[in-house]
Amino acid sequence: MAELIELNEIQENVILIGVSINDEDDTRQSLEELADLVKTAGANAIATMIQNRESIHPGTYIGKGKMEETKELIEELQATGVVCDDELSPAQLRNLEETLGTKVMDRTMVILDIFAKRATTREGKIQVELAQLKYSLARLVGLRSSLSRLGGGIGTRGPGEKKLEMDRRLAKDRISQLKRELEEVERHREVARSQRSKNKTPVAAIVGYTNAGKSTLLNTLTGAGVLEEDKLFATLDPTTRMLVLPSKQQVLITDTVGFIRKLPHHLIEAFKSTLLEAKYADIIIHVVDASNPQIEKQMHIVYETLDSLEIKDKPVITLFNKQDKLEEKINLRDFRADQILNVSAKSGEGLLSLQNELEEILRKQNILIERLFPYDEAGKIQMIRKYGELLEEEYKNDGIYVKAYIPMRYYETVIN
Repeated sequence: MAELIELNEIQENVILIGVSINDEDDTRQSLEELADLVKTAGANAIATMIQNRESIHPGTYIGKGKMEETKELIEELQATGVVCDDELSPAQLRNLEETLGTKVMDRTMVILDIFAKRATTREGKIQVELAQLKYSLARLVGLRSSLSRLGGGIGTRGPGEKKLEMDRRLAKDRISQLKRELEEVERHREVARSQRSKNKTPVAAIVGYTNAGKSTLLNTLTGAGVLEEDKLFATLDPTTRMLVLPSKQQVLITDTVGFIRKLPHHLIEAFKSTLLEAKYADIIIHVVDASNPQIEKQMHIVYETLDSLEIKDKPVITLFNKQDKLEEKINLRDFRADQILNVSAKSGEGLLSLQNELEEILRKQNILIERLFPYDEAGKIQMIRKYGELLEEEYKNDGIYVKAYIPMRYYETVIN
């Protein structure tokens, strides 16, 4: 493996650029989110520019007049670079750098940089490096000129440093190697999933827009000790913890990487195995930041991503989180959810209702039994306690009377 080149961190001041192609698009809100992404990556957004065009310029992203305006603004504000709100083609990247005479980045590069900083597990690091290499493979020439000129900053963390010494052949070889490593990790993940399936423990997957409060929810419910930070993509690697419900039923709670608008295709591909935790779950817990003015858009993006992963036909509980941040209660809806709850993962408000809803969903998937078990079959009652919901238990002369809900998959085992 190539040695990492140590680069000194520099404080970057960047100008954000977006293109609005119709009156209905959300370019301004998207740029506000890009400013948050840039901040999370460690830079400052010092100005924002929007150009209204019928379409994005195929060669330079923005038009000639806006390029001149941007160049003047760079000199006036002493900006160290610009960040475009869409993924740039190699030609757009190269032409913008040559014309503006500064470092040019795009939204994808910023997101990849944050992921490189956040990845902590072997799987996360492999996934990030794979996404970075795929992204940069066609852009090595453009990246080399900008990175060598500035020597650090966004887009150069983690595996990004290696791009300077890699030609396309080496990058392709590295991609092949990483794919093999990722396949091995995915096999281990599949074994873990299979084991969970054998154990018959139900799984609830937490999904949601980045910074909606997924990690806080997991921590409050299970004491998982996951990093909580008011930043986009504060946590990257998934965590699974056991939750014991009030009825003593057990359910595994697993979180997933946060979704975001314009999530790079390479990242969706690289993190597919992680995102598929939701596909194999029994229940989806959709966490929504109720205090965010872009709530409708964020919910749409979450469902759009779930649809692209073919995650459907599962019970969905939508949590309108961060109720503690609302000055007044508002009536929020989610027509794709089976149940809606107003909660505050931080204070714990509404989380008992969530556990009751989880119990109710599991109960619907169970069968009610009333049976007298001979004393030599007492082991079956232990199984009911572990995987079902024991309602009544009475010791009699000829055995143990039990009334309980049990998962359908255990019915034959318990009854026979």
